[in-house]
Amino acid sequence: MRASDDKKITVLGLGGVGGYVGALLADAYPHVTFVARGERGKSIRENGLILHSDYRGERTVHPENVVETAADLETQDYIFICVKNYSLEEACRSLAGCVSEDTVIVPVMNGADPGDRVREYLPRATVIDSLIYIVAFANADYSVTQQDKFANLYVGIQDADPADWKKCCDVTDLLGGAGVDCTASRDIQAEIWKKYILNCAYNVETALYNNSIGQLRDDPQKAAIYEALVDEAWHVALAKGIHVTKAHRDAILHRFHYELQYDATSSLQRDVNAGRPTELETFSGYIVREARRLGTAAPVSEKMYEELKETCRKAD
Repeated sequence: MRASDDKKITVLGLGGVGGYVGALLADAYPHVTFVARGERGKSIRENGLILHSDYRGERTVHPENVVETAADLETQDYIFICVKNYSLEEACRSLAGCVSEDTVIVPVMNGADPGDRVREYLPRATVIDSLIYIVAFANADYSVTQQDKFANLYVGIQDADPADWKKCCDVTDLLGGAGVDCTASRDIQAEIWKKYILNCAYNVETALYNNSIGQLRDDPQKAAIYEALVDEAWHVALAKGIHVTKAHRDAILHRFHYELQYDATSSLQRDVNAGRPTELETFSGYIVREARRLGTAAPVSEKMYEELKETCRKAD
């Protein structure tokens, strides 16, 4: 028996990311709990969680437990939080009773600061920062689809001491044992910001203009705006002391111009169009506030943030 087989693992948030990670964990380990409310929870209890994965194949998994809330769970060894940023505080409060000094929490979420926020809400646990490169989404029937031949997760604690680094490696081993590609990074903040800088342009501009990436590329003015958004977020990162280089910035722009699929859209764009709650504050508000705090100019980001706030207000 593997050492991980004894571990109690909870996944909270069963959308695209949580559904993919949760399905692989539940397929590999016996003591996995999903926190899923309402019809989603009912569907998983009755039918299992169905994953359609280009990378890891079709599977239906039945976790040991599916609960409406984490409030009644016993102490967990590992907790993966995969919710939208606007739900993070509520999620953490629901987890308070199942967290001890030995619990490891991994928020697998968008943005630059979910790890810090979880540390604030749940200070007893060890919180490991992470990011994931994945194309995944939940379907109307509560199944989850993962597209393309990659799904890469990075974990780490910045300036980790030996004990914390071991916990990062343990998480890597746990996920790797389930077939989740995972790398422990000594400079996790640089990894997080490389993705975040991309998303500050990708999500914001696709959402404001309701264009695909290809449509933005085809319009020289919009392409220039995309580059300005990348530059402003990059300069905020530099002002924060994050180790992101000009080569990283150039790679983000190269991906926009030459690598991203023509018809690619963003989660913020889809949420705005559907009139759902959005992560506008994650992708735009945060960078604007940090730029102001640090005295870094971000006029394009500020303008688009205000315009998107108005778009979201009208949709409400």
